[in-house]
Amino acid sequence: MKRIYILGLVVVGALIVWGLVRRDGGGDGIYRFVEIQRGDVESVVSSTGTLQATTTVEVGTQVSGQLAEIYVDFNDHVEKGQLIARIDPTLLQQEVRAAEANLERNKAELEQAGRELDRMQRLYDRKAATESEYSTAQYQIAVAQASYKSAQINLERSRRNLNYSDIRAPIDGVVLERTVDVGQTVAASLSAPKLFLIAEDLSEMEILASVDESDIGQMHEGQQVRFTVQAYPDESFSGTVDQVRLQSSVQENVVNYTVVASVENPNGRLLPGMTATVEFIIQREDDVLKVPNAALRFRPTEEMRAVLLERREQRMRDTDAAGQHASASETASDAQSTEEEPPMQRRPRGGDGVPGGHGQSDRAIANRSFLWYLDTNGKVNATPVRTGITDGQYTAIQGPGIEEGMQVIAAVTGAAASSVVNPFQDQQQGRRRGPPGGM
Repeated sequence: MKRIYILGLVVVGALIVWGLVRRDGGGDGIYRFVEIQRGDVESVVSSTGTLQATTTVEVGTQVSGQLAEIYVDFNDHVEKGQLIARIDPTLLQQEVRAAEANLERNKAELEQAGRELDRMQRLYDRKAATESEYSTAQYQIAVAQASYKSAQINLERSRRNLNYSDIRAPIDGVVLERTVDVGQTVAASLSAPKLFLIAEDLSEMEILASVDESDIGQMHEGQQVRFTVQAYPDESFSGTVDQVRLQSSVQENVVNYTVVASVENPNGRLLPGMTATVEFIIQREDDVLKVPNAALRFRPTEEMRAVLLERREQRMRDTDAAGQHASASETASDAQSTEEEPPMQRRPRGGDGVPGGHGQSDRAIANRSFLWYLDTNGKVNATPVRTGITDGQYTAIQGPGIEEGMQVIAAVTGAAASSVVNPFQDQQQGRRRGPPGGM
């Protein structure tokens, strides 16, 4: 009973394998088939980039001192002008008082110089003072006036520095970073130290993507962008190219350019610093016939080419026999029709006329390829197709006789696999290869 059960499993397995692969009557190969489908195809350029806020502002301080109070923390929302930190104002208040005292002293000196000038004016008018003494009095009041103005400026500067001890938010936004703590001393002698980093609006963000120089020519403003982030691997987000920056960078001898894409983030799920895997949509075709690229890359075996060649020679012999009974005008018309016939239907001059052979390669077109299939009699055949855009897995195709659901050959296995035409053999023998195998 056990042996019968095992034998049954073997038979079922053999039937499954027979249903997955078929043998061609014209050769010894076992073929792997793929199906022509109908759907959408996109040509994209992939890249990686970093999400960041559209506008960020580093908040610093223009005065030195010790931080007395901090009123905001990470992720806090702030409004423009809101007090977010305070530097200890003690020393700054003392500077203001010293500037006020200096102003009062300069004001007194100015008043004294004015009285002295008035007295010297009366003496000079009565010829009781010399011209030199009168000029000295004029000089002293001019100096006193300049000193008074300087004291006013110093007082204004001191008061302004005192106001700078209150750190306020320059924009409405969210605190992304806080780099200081209460009690820390900040020095603004050379440059303003960064205390906070505030993002203006996280509902609108941007991606800075690095694009290779070979693809940058396909980037333009307004181009659609699709991207994913690791935080939401099953969800796709969209955006639009805003800018293609002219500044380049070189990394490992590769020239890259920065492309800026704007992104809507109304629910705040996207966060600054996230790594985005970006796809720039170059071209898209909807509801077209498409085939896996493996079928376009397929190269026939010698047996497959021989079967197809013999069928075509037989067709040409039949055509020649029928032409012997035709009139001269009909013969000329047939010749013209033969010249206009596509490569799959006639034998080109200078070759065997079989796809994948040497003669056909001389007439190959850049976006022309061939698909191999089994006809209703189980014999191998090939049909020409014109290839369109590709997404790396599927390629859009057009051609006579192709339709959705059609099974085409993508590979050959078994004994016939060893006789597959080597695409590099022709180059080694000084001859060109057959038609391109797709995109």
